Amino acid sequence: MNIPALTTAQMAEVDRLMIEEYGITLPQMMENAGRNLAELTRRLLGGSAVGRTVAVLCGGGNNGGGGMTAARHLHNRGVDVHLIRVGGGNLKDVPSRQWRILETMGLRDEPDFDLSRAEVILDAMIGYGLTGDPRPNVAVWIEKVNTAPGLVLALDAPSGLDTTSGAPGRPCVQADATLTLALPKTGLLTPSAYPFVGDLYLADISVPPELYQRLGLNVGPLFSQDTIIRIEHEQGEHHV
Repeated sequence: MNIPALTTAQMAEVDRLMIEEYGITLPQMMENAGRNLAELTRRLLGGSAVGRTVAVLCGGGNNGGGGMTAARHLHNRGVDVHLIRVGGGNLKDVPSRQWRILETMGLRDEPDFDLSRAEVILDAMIGYGLTGDPRPNVAVWIEKVNTAPGLVLALDAPSGLDTTSGAPGRPCVQADATLTLALPKTGLLTPSAYPFVGDLYLADISVPPELYQRLGLNVGPLFSQDTIIRIEHEQGEHHV
C-alpha cells in the first residue's frame, strides 16, 4: 500500500482541522501519540519492559507532551522512567497538564541523569515545526543523546531535522528509530534524513479519512491491523 507524505504546512493543517472541524482535541491526539510511543518502546525492548531503564527527554511544546504521556504509560508498565525537561521556559497548556500528572505520580525532572544508564532514550524535544538550528539549550542535549550508548527512539521526527526538506540542523538527533504520527512527513523520506531517522514507523492518532480527502489525499485504512506500522522506502516511494 502506497502512503502519501505531508509537508510541515500540511501537517499543521491536519492538526487544525482535527481540533477545529472534527472536535478531536489536542489531549486526545497527545494520548494516542504517547501510548503508541510507549508501545513501540516495549516492542523495541523485546516485548517486556518491566524494570528496564528509559530516559524521556521532553521539550516544552506538544511534542514534549507526547513524550510525557509515553513516560506515564511506561511507568505504569513497570519501566524505570527518568524524565528530563529540555529547553527551559514555560510549558504550553496541554503539556503542562501532562507534567502535573507525572509530578502527582512521583516523577520529577532529573537534569543530572546520566544518559549512559538508559537502555532506550526517547527524543521528544522538538516537533515538526522547527526551522533553522536548535537553540543552544536544546543542542547540548542533542549532543548528549548522540554520544549515549542506548537505543534512541524519536517522536514524530528526530530533534533538529527539518520535516519538509529533510535537512538536518546542527546538531540533529541521530535516532535508531522514529515514530512519526498520522502520515510520514516529506523530510523523513529524503536521503539526507536517513542517517538521522533510522527505522521509520507510523502511528495512528485517529485522523479520519474524510479529513485527508479535504486535503486532496486518498488514504486507505492504514491501521486496520495495528496502530503502529513500519514504513519501508523503495526508490523514493514509501510502502507499508
